Amino acid sequence: MSKYQFRVLVAPRYLPEQSAPAQEMFVFSYTITITNVGEVAAQLISRTWNINDAKGHTERVKGLGVIGQQPLLQPGQSFEYTSGTRLRTATGTMHGSFFCVAEDGEKFDTDIPMFVLDALSASGGTRTLH
Repeated sequence: MSKYQFRVLVAPRYLPEQSAPAQEMFVFSYTITITNVGEVAAQLISRTWNINDAKGHTERVKGLGVIGQQPLLQPGQSFEYTSGTRLRTATGTMHGSFFCVAEDGEKFDTDIPMFVLDALSASGGTRTLH
């Protein structure tokens, strides 16, 4: 186990009630659970997302914190939030990273490997990402 490590769990969901397929608007939510599995308390400072639709359009989103917060997580502690995105296609992908600073000043990134947003599949599922 690394001294500095967050585990990320992602649960994407298609929101048909907010989508308008005829207008090429597909809305998704995703619930992220971040757990500090390292040995040192650390704070999530910022995030970077790459959001890709099936037509090759990529949107890069960067910003401080998540949902307006910069949670400080003690070892073993988790933080969960839900956010959302819109695509112009029924399927797409997201991936990114969280920039974190440990209590002892060490800086590290937590990669969020690619996950699928799919309006055509009823199976959402939850994935653990490291």
